Amino acid sequence: MAETFEAALQERIDTMVDACTRCGKCVEVCPITAPAGVTAEPRTVIDGVIDILRSGAGNETARKWASGCLLSGECIEACDYGVNPRFLLNMARVAMARAKDDAATQRRGGVEGFRKVAREVTHLSRLQLDDALLARLGQGVKSRSGDADERPDFVFYTGCNVLKTPHIALLALDIMDALGITYDVMGGPTHCCGVVPMRTGDIATSGRVAESTLDKLAQSKTGQVLSWCPSCHVQFTETTLPAIEKTRGSKPFEMTPFTMFLHKRLNDLRPLLRVRVPMRIALHRHPGIRGVVEAAADILRAVQGIELVDLKQPAVGLMANYFRALPAYRSELQKNELEAAERAGIDALVAVYHADHRELCAHERDWPFRIMNMYEIVGASMGLHHDDHFKRLKIMQDVDAIMTDCRDLMTKHDLDADVTRRAIQAMLEEQPLPLRGR
Repeated sequence: MAETFEAALQERIDTMVDACTRCGKCVEVCPITAPAGVTAEPRTVIDGVIDILRSGAGNETARKWASGCLLSGECIEACDYGVNPRFLLNMARVAMARAKDDAATQRRGGVEGFRKVAREVTHLSRLQLDDALLARLGQGVKSRSGDADERPDFVFYTGCNVLKTPHIALLALDIMDALGITYDVMGGPTHCCGVVPMRTGDIATSGRVAESTLDKLAQSKTGQVLSWCPSCHVQFTETTLPAIEKTRGSKPFEMTPFTMFLHKRLNDLRPLLRVRVPMRIALHRHPGIRGVVEAAADILRAVQGIELVDLKQPAVGLMANYFRALPAYRSELQKNELEAAERAGIDALVAVYHADHRELCAHERDWPFRIMNMYEIVGASMGLHHDDHFKRLKIMQDVDAIMTDCRDLMTKHDLDADVTRRAIQAMLEEQPLPLRGR
């Protein structure tokens, strides 16, 4: 049994590298080889990835493939030998980061990245919510539904960044309340999944952070954690939990994406979908966690009045923000989808995840359809609603106007004006496809 997180992770890498036959099927099915400029033969590419993992060298085409990975996951299904190529590409990126910088630089990069996330999450959530709603999302006072003396059925793990678009998470909690499910809410910067220091190559810090969060999450009666963020989900299920199983001999819990969990409860949910919502909608799709897109479509179809329109656009990646290494491809996909939505005459383009909503929502200003999250529609059918303050603020496209609008909450939460200004500016800059006319 491995003694440390880092040793366990290396043991898992070595096992997969030994099992890999270099057949190249994972490269063949990958949707981003062309956008990433990966033109070599598949065997050459996977050989290079293995070299990166073993020696830190590799070849240029393998480095392009690893750097451009969007975590779509087709490679996992293509492998016949139990290898998770997505995990190996993640570890190849970590190896590349470790080869590039010394340990002190890795640690510093991880700390700076974490502080940026924490600053933006803290300030943007507090520009939208009062103390009671922040507490309900596990920020400040611990949030628990049901009897406080009993362990809850589940832990609902928000991750960090959904707190920037808190109406989405609040609707998820409302739906669980309506279903009679008890839960603890955990998330935010105090419950980091460890992905930020992992990206800079600081495996030791990532492991410590993730283990601390993992122990906090292991609190439910069912041994189940419901995850919201797909990034956190992949980090835990493909990196942290398998490593912890090697160091401790068992996993402390199983993790299920919230949308897939709700899909399993669809028969319980249907009677609560009482209000007709007459809309033609298209689903903004990312297939990185298998089954989530299909589950989302089934849940939306259960809402009376919903017509789901297929825009015939590519479904690629884990979530919008994973396209950072391929900015031109990212903008092209978004532009093509918005134009297809306009041609189809839909009422709303509907996303599952928070990062997609952040990047798309301001386009509602310029296109003849709404940008929504799927749980706004489910909530409307159940008589549930939370204002989308994030979209309202982002559509303003003016830092000073936003600060004026949020002055009362800034004062209430004692937010530093300069730090808040930087957080708002970062929100406005998260706009891969420029708005029309700007």
